[in-house]
Amino acid sequence: MTSAALLPRSKKCDALLAASTAPAQRGLAFGLHRAADTGGAVAGLLVAIFIVSRVQSGAVDLQSGTFRAVVLVSLVPAFLAVAVLAIGAREVRPSGPAAPSRRWGIGGLGRRFACFLFAAAIFDLGNSSDAFLILRAQERGLSVVGVLWTLLGFNLVYTLVSTPAGALSDRVRRKTLLLGGWACYAAIYVGLALAESSVHVVVLFILYGAYYGLVAGSGKALIADLVEPSLWGTAYGTYHGVLGFTSLSRSMIDLTLADVT
Repeated sequence: MTSAALLPRSKKCDALLAASTAPAQRGLAFGLHRAADTGGAVAGLLVAIFIVSRVQSGAVDLQSGTFRAVVLVSLVPAFLAVAVLAIGAREVRPSGPAAPSRRWGIGGLGRRFACFLFAAAIFDLGNSSDAFLILRAQERGLSVVGVLWTLLGFNLVYTLVSTPAGALSDRVRRKTLLLGGWACYAAIYVGLALAESSVHVVVLFILYGAYYGLVAGSGKALIADLVEPSLWGTAYGTYHGVLGFTSLSRSMIDLTLADVT
């Protein structure tokens, strides 16, 4: 029911997807995966908007009863997703004998992956929490329903951009697409710094979905390009672990700055 961008993703799912697709279509596969995942968020937000509109339309603060209703409804697709994955998904192993890796563990991931991980970690550490953007718009008078519509627009743009951006990353250098996404992020945050009303924040946050659509699928595909298949699980696990740590550190910094101000 929430923004898909705020939720952690499974390293095992990423490794399974990389192993199940041809290298020439790897960006398309990860982009389509992000589009399907975020499309589910769009459907969930529509349900949440319906519930909130019926229970507390126009209210600025989310009531506890409304929150419980949204959470209970969200459990239904969550259980269905687990059932489909358990029953329908089958892991595709590479044909032929697997080539043993000379080095096991994080040390065998290579310099190129380490450089990419370092750049991603620095960027993530400097990225403020997306929740602050919603709080800023809410502070300017945006209602709970308005916040949900904003998240809906954000996820809709994210969904529409992910698949073509992933397919494009199969035809151009993925690093170029990532740099383009980071430039898009920088431009949007400059606009947010200059925003004077909740309308400005809402429009820019919706456009913010384009940044995620550009980088989410192509970034995951780039990891598979940089690391040999026998270490994909380790690579995606390391990637998610490092970004989880930087997100935690960033959240602590945000909380400290919020207390000071």
